[in-house]
Amino acid sequence: MMSIRSLPALAAVTALALSAGALAADLRVQCYSDGNECEVLGDLAKRFETENAGTKVLIDQVPFKAVVETLPVQLAAGQGPDIARVADLGGLSKYYLDLAPLLPAASVKHLQDNFASSLNWFRAGPADKGVYGLMSQLTVTGAYVNKTLFEQAKVAIPGAGATWDQWMEAASKVAQATKTPFAMAMDRSGHRFAPLAVAYGAKIFDPAGKPVIDAGYQAAARKFVDWHKAGLMPKEVWGGVGGSQYRDAFEEFANGRVVVYYSGSWQVKRMDAQVTKAFDWGVAAAPCGPAGCTAMPGGAAYVAFKSSKQPAEAAKFIAFLARDAIYREMMARTDNIPAHLEVAKAGVVYNASPVAKAALNSFVADVPKIAKANFELQGYRYNRAFFLPTAQRLGQAVAGEMSTDDALKRLAMDLDEQVAAASK
Repeated sequence: MMSIRSLPALAAVTALALSAGALAADLRVQCYSDGNECEVLGDLAKRFETENAGTKVLIDQVPFKAVVETLPVQLAAGQGPDIARVADLGGLSKYYLDLAPLLPAASVKHLQDNFASSLNWFRAGPADKGVYGLMSQLTVTGAYVNKTLFEQAKVAIPGAGATWDQWMEAASKVAQATKTPFAMAMDRSGHRFAPLAVAYGAKIFDPAGKPVIDAGYQAAARKFVDWHKAGLMPKEVWGGVGGSQYRDAFEEFANGRVVVYYSGSWQVKRMDAQVTKAFDWGVAAAPCGPAGCTAMPGGAAYVAFKSSKQPAEAAKFIAFLARDAIYREMMARTDNIPAHLEVAKAGVVYNASPVAKAALNSFVADVPKIAKANFELQGYRYNRAFFLPTAQRLGQAVAGEMSTDDALKRLAMDLDEQVAAASK
């Protein structure tokens, strides 16, 4: 029997399993959903169980916050699930189980060939050649546009090649004409801020490979804070929560409070389910800056851990998910962009509405435009040392707790300190 459980029930269920005596081949998979990923994983797990008699796959569904905050603590204590769906690929690399010694050579080659562009994101450094998991989705950041508001305001939607400033100018006109509270919103996330920074010239790394808050990053930060001060963006998103806490702005967009919402491809299914009936929406091409037009890559992955009590079964389950037909179905049913080379080449027939399919195709079209710096940042082992202080310090500047210049100074110090601490 396979079950899907929520985090609050996990402790009780785990205790019951221990008291009853869990089967030797019980495989625990921790999963969070952007849309329906855990439900789809549960269906696929039933097929795996059919092929592997005696193995029970237990899907523990948790909120994303638990993956970010609780899972690292569990792993540091030598506990945690056998497999988890994670987004901090490099940051958790020291806990990953190398699948290669546990799988047939053909399965290892299949993973290496089809996920070649993302395997480095899991690795500890250039000398690391391990195979640790597979991307359950490739994500691309982008701007969601309330097309109905543009139509009502009789303002033309900016086309491909439009700059961030042009988007803000157009969205501001729409907001004024339609009495919409704000022109634009962006998820409170350093990951979401990175495309704006690189578009304005941020190199992310200096020539020696050291991460830096350079002039381009600073220019983008000043622009971003000024947009908030001008009332063009809702302060409560970045300035309304403390620390480095993540907060998306989906509800602001869904409720018609912003004209343009900068988030990513993982929101498509949610957008279609909750927004399509309310107003027309679409996804814009990557906004541009003086240094180019770029999005930010990312995604989530299924990885196995060294602490797993069932390493062979964990490796076998990940290899099962990597099969062409299984992976293609997983992408089609979850409306996600494939990171699997052969599946991407063959294409995915999405079980989605026309508007959702158009949105997914817009994100796919932006993949070749992604700047090298953004790919390098996503694959950087300590990228959270960039992402988390960016959310915290720019959030403080937006809230008026400190000046932008002071926020940038603290951000640079935070980056150096966190990278040094993580490198020990």
